[in-house]
Amino acid sequence: MKAQSVRFKARSADAMANPVLQRNLGRFATGGLGKLRADAVAAYGSQAFEDLREAAKAIRDRSLASLDVWIAQFEQEAVRRGATVLFAETAEDARDLVLEICRRHDIRKAVKSKSMLSEEAGLNEALAEAGVQPVETDLGEYIIQLAGEAPSHIIAPAVHKSRDEVSDLFEQHHGTPRKTDIPQMTREAREALRAHFLSGDLGISGGNFLIAETGSGIIVTNEGNGRMVTTLPRVHVCITGIEKVIPTLEDLSTLLRILPRSATGQAISNYASFFTGVRGEADAEGPEHMYFVLVDGGRTNLVGTDLQDMLRCIRCGACMNHCPVYGAVGGHAYGWVYPGPMGAVLTPAYVGLEEALDLPQAATLCGACSVVCPVKIPLPDLMRTLREKQVERGLRPESERVGLRLWSWFAQHPKLYALATRIAVRVMRWHADKAGMIYWMPFASGWVGSGKAGEGRFLPAPAGKTFRELLAARRRGP
Repeated sequence: MKAQSVRFKARSADAMANPVLQRNLGRFATGGLGKLRADAVAAYGSQAFEDLREAAKAIRDRSLASLDVWIAQFEQEAVRRGATVLFAETAEDARDLVLEICRRHDIRKAVKSKSMLSEEAGLNEALAEAGVQPVETDLGEYIIQLAGEAPSHIIAPAVHKSRDEVSDLFEQHHGTPRKTDIPQMTREAREALRAHFLSGDLGISGGNFLIAETGSGIIVTNEGNGRMVTTLPRVHVCITGIEKVIPTLEDLSTLLRILPRSATGQAISNYASFFTGVRGEADAEGPEHMYFVLVDGGRTNLVGTDLQDMLRCIRCGACMNHCPVYGAVGGHAYGWVYPGPMGAVLTPAYVGLEEALDLPQAATLCGACSVVCPVKIPLPDLMRTLREKQVERGLRPESERVGLRLWSWFAQHPKLYALATRIAVRVMRWHADKAGMIYWMPFASGWVGSGKAGEGRFLPAPAGKTFRELLAARRRGP
């Protein structure tokens, strides 16, 4: 998937101007996954959940501290059970490995469970060009495949679509009468996908975790499509990042308590599907050939750096469910695989800071993302780190750098700073309307609205005096 993160501002403006998208995002914000998580935490117990977060963080830190050791153990155990483990330095290398597997086994149709790494690699497009039909089987992924779009959310890929939009897609692609009843629509999708499950030569899945102790992979799903993908086709490929390795099944049991509660507000997902090796002689189902494609894709570049904490991420999506910026613009504005606060760090780290200049700035730094992160990733701190790197490398606009240097100079000269602020608050007050609101400010078009009441962003005008002036007046008394 080609990154378009350099166009974040333009894509965000388009998203804000799209009334259908804004209605869909509004429904998601008021009754979506964030509320379900809050209910799940309350039911579990706030302090108990905090203890669980600390335990999950410790597991991920222990995994990353000896990542090479756990990867080697995973490879050894997976091979011992009949699987083939392949390594890819880049997402493009991973794509080429999957295409080679398709050629080797004469694959004509690939049924897919959700895999963000396959999105990084642009795998669907490459498969189609090679004559292999890719079919997404997760309902949300299936919907956006019919629409020819990328996922808007890593857990709910079609959250930006309304019921009517999905009805139109099904009518167009299935050739059936238009339906708006959700159970009838899901049954229609199930019937359409069943034929693909039965005729697929290759199953492609992601991997929520890889267990070094047993050489197993695991995917966590709610629809059951993952089990169809990993057991019915004669070949199964699990494509995932190297950072997903964890030491033991006991570690997994801890992570499985926190992942669904953080992602969807469930105490437990409907399905936790393990795959270990190939089908045995006594097995009624399972693949004849099992491949694990473990992808670096820039991940090892973060090990030992001030961004390593980001590798703890377990892809639950909680950060974007609570992010006011994501809630306003949706996932497509971010221009690559990972949206929201996680994308504001991962995208610059994986595709290059120059290709995602605006993403570290696409946050209020309110801290909601770090508060809900199940593995305690300090996302605001990491975004600040990326902002510092931008300044150090001269990647911010000249006007911004000049402005900061000017502010720094004033801040080091208190008397001049006090004079400048006295002038500034009076200018701001002068720009306010009769209701005391500011809709336009010079040199601040990116922060304050469009110049028209009721449109864009606005802020209340200051009192016309600085805090120091007001405090001095109060101390003097009436």
